[in-house]
Amino acid sequence: MLNYFLNKAFYALLTLFGVVTVIFFLFNVLPGDPAQMMLGQNEDSEQLALVKQKYGFDKPISTQYLYYLNDLSPISFHSNTPNDYTYLSSDKYEASKLFTLGNTTTVIKFPYLRESFTKQGKKVTQVLSETLPNTFVLATSAIIIAMFLGVCLGVVSALFKDQWLDKAIQIFSTLGMSVPSFFSAILFAWFFGYVLHEYTNLEMTGSLYEIDDFGETKTIKWKNLILPAIVLGIRPLAVVIQLMRNSLLEVFNQDYIRTARAKGLSEFQIIKKHAIKNALNPVITAISGWFASMLAGAVFVEYIFGWNGLGKEIVNALNTLDLPVIMGSVLVIAIMFITINIFVDVVYSWLDPKVKLN
Repeated sequence: MLNYFLNKAFYALLTLFGVVTVIFFLFNVLPGDPAQMMLGQNEDSEQLALVKQKYGFDKPISTQYLYYLNDLSPISFHSNTPNDYTYLSSDKYEASKLFTLGNTTTVIKFPYLRESFTKQGKKVTQVLSETLPNTFVLATSAIIIAMFLGVCLGVVSALFKDQWLDKAIQIFSTLGMSVPSFFSAILFAWFFGYVLHEYTNLEMTGSLYEIDDFGETKTIKWKNLILPAIVLGIRPLAVVIQLMRNSLLEVFNQDYIRTARAKGLSEFQIIKKHAIKNALNPVITAISGWFASMLAGAVFVEYIFGWNGLGKEIVNALNTLDLPVIMGSVLVIAIMFITINIFVDVVYSWLDPKVKLN
């Protein structure tokens, strides 16, 4: 187990290094000066020079890349010269000093994702900490809906194979996989939030928290979660139904199922104790991929429903060319994908003892 996690950690670091390198050079070869993007219409030559010096934009691209790696690294090196970009200032870094050698101080710190261009110097970590929990709540709710209903409907579909109930579930599953999320979001928002608003009391748009007119009190509005969670869960629900049905039909043909039936176990006991656990492997694979994608940002769903999550924040950052927010979001998405994949491997080994961690 220890060797497995060390091996995974090594490859995870290599993957993250590749992601960091790609996103840095991808966004830094875009036309336009980042300093001008930050200042907008209020720029002048003096301000432009100060901003370039503060953020290291006046340095060669290779030096800026090293600065970016130094910002992200938990163990980093910082100059003791105030005018240097890597100067250890308390407003930028929250660090614990290890040792000082000459003009350089080595520290342990939380990765610094820099500051937003458009949010008055707000740190990217603050932006992500405000939006990521909302996306996590939305994605978790959607995946729970998809997993619970998908497994139940998949089992029913397998038990009533080729009957009218199976065919009805298959039609629903096919429609769920075919309809794009943005179309489902618009349709659900219009129908349940506008046409049937008098009966459902649901709004067309809204986020998890609502702030009063004075900007002081936050109120959780759980009803705003219902429509986006259902819409976001439709496609994974359709996939889980198909996978659970097909996997369960294969399991039903295994010898140990025939043995269980020969022993006189009821169909319910066979499904509960033997069939479902072994049929869940492909479902876990699909769910892990969908969950990672949802956490990465359900862009269309969040934007249409006005849900203040990571997906909506990425769209806003793209519209305003807020490069630090985009780069920080992509990096966090990569970390989530890697973490979820490792977690899924561990779940596999629990569901199927034949799967070994190596």
